[in-house]
Amino acid sequence: MLNSLDFSGRSFHFIGIGGIGMSALAYVLAQQGQCVSGSDIRPSAITKRLEGLGVRVLLGHRPENLFAAPQVSSDTCAEVLPQVISSSAIDVNNPEYRAAQALKLPIFHRSDLLAALIQQHESVAVAGTHGKTTTSSLIAHLLVKTGLDPTVIVGGEVSTWGGNARLGQSRYLVAEADESDGSLVKLAPRVGVVTNIELDHPDHFHNLEQVIETFETFARRCPTVIAGLDCPNVRQNLKSNQSYELIGYSLDGQMDAHYRADQVCYGAEGTLARIWEGDTVLGEIHLRLLGRHNLSNALAAIAVARHWGLAFDAIAQAVTSFDGARRRFELRGKHNGALLIDDYAHHPSEIRATLSAARLAVAAASRQGARVVAIFQPHRYSRISALLSEFSQAFTDADVVVVTDIYAAGEADPGTLTSQQVAEAIAAAHSEVYYQPSLDQVQSFLERFLAVGDLALFLAAGNLNQVIPQLLTPELQEAVRP
Repeated sequence: MLNSLDFSGRSFHFIGIGGIGMSALAYVLAQQGQCVSGSDIRPSAITKRLEGLGVRVLLGHRPENLFAAPQVSSDTCAEVLPQVISSSAIDVNNPEYRAAQALKLPIFHRSDLLAALIQQHESVAVAGTHGKTTTSSLIAHLLVKTGLDPTVIVGGEVSTWGGNARLGQSRYLVAEADESDGSLVKLAPRVGVVTNIELDHPDHFHNLEQVIETFETFARRCPTVIAGLDCPNVRQNLKSNQSYELIGYSLDGQMDAHYRADQVCYGAEGTLARIWEGDTVLGEIHLRLLGRHNLSNALAAIAVARHWGLAFDAIAQAVTSFDGARRRFELRGKHNGALLIDDYAHHPSEIRATLSAARLAVAAASRQGARVVAIFQPHRYSRISALLSEFSQAFTDADVVVVTDIYAAGEADPGTLTSQQVAEAIAAAHSEVYYQPSLDQVQSFLERFLAVGDLALFLAAGNLNQVIPQLLTPELQEAVRP
């Protein structure tokens, strides 16, 4: 399949080009001078960025979109119909997809294209249930700041390069590797990172054992695997063998970890820690990101950078300037003196880690009466149903929890679980939970409820963060308009 991809002039058409993963691939191809077009339901800042590169973006999904010539002048654009790039988010009944099948066009999954780009480079692919975006972004940031000029394909927007992708001129490539649909097994980077392993996508995986098997297959395709040994599922299932070298990292003092941190100081302005490489102290880092989980992500990034020969002093200096990816504990502004934080957390483990960081920030600020207010939009019926017990226990570090309706993300409602029941399950373990079904009701509730010093944390992979601009002061609303 990979050998069938044509990089010699045949154009690429992306169905769903505005997706965070699809748009990153389209960006890299367009920057390489390839002819790229695509379609999506609605315009966005991401699609506008692509259009600025000459990519033709069409709104709506129609068969005739396959005949759209890219808005670029290039002698390399072949006068033939394109090769089509799709993803697991595109239904087989999508009209463009069906038309491409009828025309017998070559159709590739997003992961096929990513795998081909990975094979062309000295590459690292960052996998794991949690922390992929932050870890891959930090690795790329380190390489950019130390002059290694990598190509970058990640699942979040990063200020260092102004988006979710970057075309470098060196042999290095940093990619975020998604396990959600099992396509992780297609990737064969020189270095694979596995941050942790949990069940997060029960719509694809029937059980944890299937998830572990996917990561094991990925590991066997990597000459070197850098693994988070604090996760039991990683520690018990990923072992050095004849097919790959394992380099472990740990905050818990795992004996076989090559990279460790001690003398850790967590604060509202970030984290200080001393870093060990084997029996040698490398030095100290100052990470601007909050929380233990982000220090673990930084250890993984340091391990990759050291594997590629970077001096620790240069790494430590670059770490200091990393401010994270968008929607990862991202401060969006204030309402009535309350901080509004946007975060992508949508799994119980992610919610616990993010709320722990929020609790740390509130405690360090020493604002009397300040509260951590968690606003939670459950994501996918399959995930909420499979992990409801874990979700009910995930909000310990919140003073207040606001729950809104389940964001289906394209799933049909099986009729077995209501949003009200999700709120009741959380309320059984938490003393102050409010159910606000619609986003309008969430907005109205927060307008009345938030007070000076509160930290309002919007936890969602869906559209909950659309509420945030409506809560900002009028001058800030003007500033965030596209």
